[in-house]
Amino acid sequence: MSALWRGAVEPAARPLLLPMTVAHLDAVLAIEAAAYAFPWSRGNFVDSLASAYLARVLQGAGGELLGYFIAMEGVDEMHLLNITVAPPVQGRGHARVLVDALVAQCRLRQARKLWLEVRAGNARARGMYLHLGFEQVGVRKGYYPAASGRREDAIVMSRAIAASPPGAPDALG
Repeated sequence: MSALWRGAVEPAARPLLLPMTVAHLDAVLAIEAAAYAFPWSRGNFVDSLASAYLARVLQGAGGELLGYFIAMEGVDEMHLLNITVAPPVQGRGHARVLVDALVAQCRLRQARKLWLEVRAGNARARGMYLHLGFEQVGVRKGYYPAASGRREDAIVMSRAIAASPPGAPDALG
């Protein structure tokens, strides 16, 4: 994997990136509920898997789920629909590993652009995306549900995907 975890990690202890399956959904839903006030439903995940969206989980050495992403492929582009790291293990580089794996999949599938929306109020995630090469390209007004029946804007971000250099390793997962 191209990203480094913080601290020394033995190769056997490094997390594995695996295709998400229905068998992962209980653990995925537990992370989703812990991470968000307005989590995706089981139906959202089942529909994504049934639609053959690109879905991966990051599994720790002990078999625990550390995070996941779901992305939808389009013509020459990829749209990141959901990326989540379990709250107890946030800040350890797992989100970067997930994004790097998604970028590798974009290259493999010849997607030239990666898109996402992020809550306007999620400064930590917005900062991470900026650090990973995304740029703000727009705003979707009232995109996300918020407390007391209100709505929160989404910041639309994108990242250009450069072609893999000759001889580069194949994409993860």
